[in-house]
Amino acid sequence: MGRYRAAIFDIGGVLTHSPVTRIKEFCREHGIPDEVRVAIFAPEDGPWSRFERSEIPPEGFAELFDRHVAGLETRATGASFLAWFFEGFGERPEMVAVVRHLRGRVKLGSITNNVARDEPAQRRTSGIDVHSLFDVVVESAIVGVRKPERRIYEIACEQLGIEPPEAVFLDDLGANLKGARALGMHTIKVDETTRAIDELEEALGIPLPRL
Repeated sequence: MGRYRAAIFDIGGVLTHSPVTRIKEFCREHGIPDEVRVAIFAPEDGPWSRFERSEIPPEGFAELFDRHVAGLETRATGASFLAWFFEGFGERPEMVAVVRHLRGRVKLGSITNNVARDEPAQRRTSGIDVHSLFDVVVESAIVGVRKPERRIYEIACEQLGIEPPEAVFLDDLGANLKGARALGMHTIKVDETTRAIDELEEALGIPLPRL
């Protein structure tokens, strides 16, 4: 066994297809311009970030979404967006297979920025039964902080019983990886290829499956 005792995975964009990409597609298909999309989803104090920290309920997010799109020629509403979003984004079986293979070999954790803390667990986590896959699951909607805030990584490490430099962290977003690196985690960027699996195999020294 190498220096790393734990592997910590993001969910959306890692175990599922990217919600960021899908949200961009949703807005494009519904005539929502980039500047409005960014205003809703990007700022740390914006509607989506506040929703991910459970500072506002689904109805509150929907109301703010509607305010941002008011005056646009679009049929999209906050309610229709949420209904679409909670349909999920499709599992990436090659990444889920890696997690299953690592069970019992290293400590496994997940850190996810998600929404709607009162929804059933799988609905909060893009349809993935993450609680059956991981030893520890840290959800922004439950703990009230989100990536790339330092505290959410610390919570995961505390619950796993490790120090940050003992963990490998996988995410599809550079800002989230930067937050993890600041604590000393080894980070791996996940894209649409299997390159991340190659890097994880090298870091852990454990042969991993390729589907």
